[in-house]
Amino acid sequence: MSPKVRLGGMALGNGVLVHGPTSWACAIRTPAGEVKVASGHKETLAPGITSPFLRGPVRLFESVAFLPRLKRALPEARLPFESGRTVGVIALTAALSGGVRRLRVNAGVAETLASLLALAPAIASLREGSLASYHGAEHIAIGSYEHDAEAAKEHERCGSHLIGPMVAAGTVGNVLAARAPARYRSAARAAASVGAIALSTEVFAWMQRNPQRPLARALARPGHELQHRLATAEPTREQLEVAEAALQACLALEATPA
Repeated sequence: MSPKVRLGGMALGNGVLVHGPTSWACAIRTPAGEVKVASGHKETLAPGITSPFLRGPVRLFESVAFLPRLKRALPEARLPFESGRTVGVIALTAALSGGVRRLRVNAGVAETLASLLALAPAIASLREGSLASYHGAEHIAIGSYEHDAEAAKEHERCGSHLIGPMVAAGTVGNVLAARAPARYRSAARAAASVGAIALSTEVFAWMQRNPQRPLARALARPGHELQHRLATAEPTREQLEVAEAALQACLALEATPA
């Protein structure tokens, strides 16, 4: 049996994106009920990067860098952060985060609150329209392919598992950045954000390699509960059909040299 391709994905407002090591594919359901698919090869950078500080951020960048190409190829695709509601939540969150940091409370408490507020746009987008259902469809399609059996709507590699490590790392990094001289504070916060992403992705990779360890299970629990209770919903048969179309198109490209 040939080895399984390691896949990731993203739910859209009207479809599913699936991406592998070298390729991506997106399938959507049009208002007329038609399934439309677009796909392409990715430009990869992370395999040649060994620095833990850069490896995680570059991988995250790779996972979204092709989105402009996707929109050109499939303009009907509704990306998660395109809605006016989500844009409004982003603006409100930015304002509230600044206000929280000015509160006269313990710096760690303020930064933890600001980090949690930063999750609001993602949660708002997932609760809009069919996004949560397509998120469930994405997980079921990828999980069923990986395990050769019907999978649940929660997936062990969902980005929700990054939340716990990222909130913790971001809080510590921003508390330290706040102690920098005023003229260097913005740069320090930017470095702290990159560092939080780098540390979180390395912790996440360790969790995937050691799923039975008590610490790995504890770190994964918040992400699993978020998926189960809020970020996913049971998809319809039609939504599963869309997710399967994206999966098969991506696998077909992975089998084809770029």
